Amino acid sequence: MTPPRCLDFARSASHHRENAPRLHAYCPAMSRENVEVVLAGYEAWNAGDMETYGKLLHPNVIMRPPEGWPEQGPFVGREAVLREFKQVRDTWEADAAEPISEPIDVGHKVLMRFHWRLKGQGPDASTELTCLYTVRDGKHLSFEFFWDHAKALKAAGLEE
Repeated sequence: MTPPRCLDFARSASHHRENAPRLHAYCPAMSRENVEVVLAGYEAWNAGDMETYGKLLHPNVIMRPPEGWPEQGPFVGREAVLREFKQVRDTWEADAAEPISEPIDVGHKVLMRFHWRLKGQGPDASTELTCLYTVRDGKHLSFEFFWDHAKALKAAGLEE
């Protein structure tokens, strides 16, 4: 059973990295390995190191973009996912995905809320997304992106 304080934190949709308590203190059973795989993905993405990023993907990875995404998906397989991510990155001159919450461990899944900042020829853009990652054998097996944090929590079995 998940400790009540862990669920209280997980249900909160307004925590930001600078004022959030360390989730690990509330959820001692958190899979550190799964969280480290997710965080390594952000590190590789933000460094522009798509070779390392690709190594974090399971060969049969599935990426489900958020509702209303220009390409519907799902994207299945490492090459298809990398191709979609490359297409997205090529649209902008620069981008960064910055976690704005502590990771929430949900069994073999990790829920992470992040701010995606984009720079291009026109005005800069930014958006907030939540991703539900499934991690197996040290690799991303699936990504499911949500615009609405409450919907992501529900998909993870952590309704507000």
